[in-house]
Amino acid sequence: MTCASCVNRVERKLGKLDGVEASVNLPLESAHVTVPANITDQQIVDTVNATGYKARVRHSPTHSHDAQKLHAPDHDQRQYGGSEDGHSADSGGMRKRASKGGTTEHAEQGAEGGAQGGDHMAHDGAAAQLRPRLILAAVLAVPVLLISMIPALQFPDWGWVAGLLALPVVSWAAWPFHRAAAVNARHLASTMDTLVSIGVAAAYLFSVWQLALDPRMTEHPGMEGMEAGGLYFEVAAVVTTFLLLGRFLEANAKQKAGDALKALLNLGAKDATVLRNGSEHKLPADQLRVGDVVVVRPGEKIATDGVVIDGSSAVDASLLTGESVPVEVGPGGKVTGATINTSGRLLVRATRVGSETTLAQMARLVSQAQTGKAPIARLADRISGVFVPVVLVIAVLTFGLWLLFSGPAIDPAELRAAFTAAVTVLVIACPCALGLATPVGLLTGTGRGAQLGILIKGPQVLEDTRTVDTILLDKTGTVTSGKLSVDGTSAFDGHQRRDVLRLAGAVEAASEHPIAHAIAAAARQAQSRHDGGRLPAVHHFRSAPGGGVSGTVGGRAIVAGRTGWLAANDVSISELQQETLAAAEADGATAIWVAVDGVPAGIISLRDTIKPGSAAAIERLKNLGLRPVLLTGDNAAVAAQVAAAVGIPSNDVYAGVLPAGKVEAVKKLQAGGATVAMAGDGVNDAAALAQADLGIAMGSGTDVAIEAADLTVMGDDLGQVAQAIELSRRTLATIKTNLFWAFFYNAIGIPVAALGLLNPMLAGAAMAASSVLVVANSLRLRSFGK
Repeated sequence: MTCASCVNRVERKLGKLDGVEASVNLPLESAHVTVPANITDQQIVDTVNATGYKARVRHSPTHSHDAQKLHAPDHDQRQYGGSEDGHSADSGGMRKRASKGGTTEHAEQGAEGGAQGGDHMAHDGAAAQLRPRLILAAVLAVPVLLISMIPALQFPDWGWVAGLLALPVVSWAAWPFHRAAAVNARHLASTMDTLVSIGVAAAYLFSVWQLALDPRMTEHPGMEGMEAGGLYFEVAAVVTTFLLLGRFLEANAKQKAGDALKALLNLGAKDATVLRNGSEHKLPADQLRVGDVVVVRPGEKIATDGVVIDGSSAVDASLLTGESVPVEVGPGGKVTGATINTSGRLLVRATRVGSETTLAQMARLVSQAQTGKAPIARLADRISGVFVPVVLVIAVLTFGLWLLFSGPAIDPAELRAAFTAAVTVLVIACPCALGLATPVGLLTGTGRGAQLGILIKGPQVLEDTRTVDTILLDKTGTVTSGKLSVDGTSAFDGHQRRDVLRLAGAVEAASEHPIAHAIAAAARQAQSRHDGGRLPAVHHFRSAPGGGVSGTVGGRAIVAGRTGWLAANDVSISELQQETLAAAEADGATAIWVAVDGVPAGIISLRDTIKPGSAAAIERLKNLGLRPVLLTGDNAAVAAQVAAAVGIPSNDVYAGVLPAGKVEAVKKLQAGGATVAMAGDGVNDAAALAQADLGIAMGSGTDVAIEAADLTVMGDDLGQVAQAIELSRRTLATIKTNLFWAFFYNAIGIPVAALGLLNPMLAGAAMAASSVLVVANSLRLRSFGK
């Protein structure tokens, strides 16, 4: 594929299949296709082939846990793209992925019979194929231009020599244009290559025809004016050279735009040392299995996602999260593949391998975003669908009108002027820039985001970040560290504080909630002096999101949670006990009830800490025109204390909110006319993230939250949320600039060419420059955040 017309034609052809929707990406040479379950890969491939291009399936998908969970039986979402250089989606850990009820897989598109196919990661291969054609064209076009334009360099019959020198340029060097034009013509279609092929061929053949009619046109040196002025060999040669140069530079620039994703895929460790049967074995990382124990020495990359079972160290996750400060980990701590162990020796039990890892998920989200299409690109698509046929008509009309206004007696000079204007229209109108404006900007922006630990799920997100005016911030894990610690334990009616903590810890150990983790950790630490840190087993465990947990420990019924959860479990609270809870909460602590056998046994107080950069991040969000609103399940006293510390007004705080209440808070703000972004990291945030106009997941959170969100920041720094919105808006602005230039260029260039005010050689240079300019403008995004 070479231009927006190619994209439009493939999309229209695929769209004619019943129930099929396609989004084709020009720089990636790939398609994202939504199909009914009864449409096969082969039908999609055959349809693309029938359009004049070639497609192939890149690899067979494998179902993942989330694809099975979200899979819809009537529709699949598949991606068709390509790879041949070892950096394919498969080798990078790409996997079948659910997206709004579908799955994805990858394959490839390329122009029929030649050099346009190939992996979007290997545009240097396309550039290598164009290089010899460009060199030949440049070497031969220079003497043709000098002989034709400088009388002092002319010699007897120089026209024939110029024609012979130009022949390899307009035939072999320009062959990619002619071949693509022929393929399109066979399918009764036209693209940018059609304009180039017709323009170059017309200039050369018209010149040969002129020489054949009057072989003495260039019989004498320095012959010019009426006779020799009818030759356009230099136009054909120079235009071909400029267009090849533009395509060569474009291929190189595309490669640079894709470097970020290529680098992301290369981050993973290639080998891993596995502990099996008491001895260490080295094997390729892609052969790891869930449950394997991986030995990670200081300075080595962690090969896969897992949990530390022995050792402690500081892990550098900057390559994935963009955060420079290493994170301390120890037994029970989670680690991510592709991060670097900086100090101690670690034993890591693999929990995710291959296509299930965080790195693979990042690559998948980035690739999906790059394959999509922003709403702003739809106007370009509609125009490109009719652009080339309209230009062909304009070129014919230009030629005809020039002759018409020349009067009844048409002299050779008027014929040459008419011909020159028509050829210039063909050359200047090539819609390369239109086809590249959106996808190259998106490619570069999402790639830079991946380097910063920011994942943009799709092009629609760019539009959403421009319109949001309110951002809901979940307190725990977003504004605060989310790493609660037990601050104190009180006991009632003869219960011992140590027993209250031990029984609560046993039940909370079965939960994934941050409060549960803190209580269980404190209980284990207290038990380490008595029972080696082991907690009693829990049976009949139950939990309620935002409410609490319950279970049976040693034959005793334990309930731990908020006041409403105790009431739901028929536990009555006395007035004095309620005052104890109120006093703890008034002091800014999070207080949890513990009941034993239906009677309140005590209260456990916990405290959270505000992340160091939260206040500065919220100030950045305000500067972006966003109104920050704090949302928490904690009590009003805790919420007010945190809000005041980070600069959020007290009237923009929602406290004591359950998961369902978070959704209601989003809906309430939306009903009031706000366009809402929501940032959160937990399971209980997923529904609100999905309800919000823009969902932002903190990457330290759960898969469910990341799946529900539109933007994901792989770190846990709120400043990355502001940076993600800034990057998205910058990417959208770049795409708009590209589209403006592409439209402006064609809108101005075609009338100027039709009026005969532009030389075809300058038109060729300008057309090539427009594509390079659009790509170069997009590449400026690579410096974002530096």
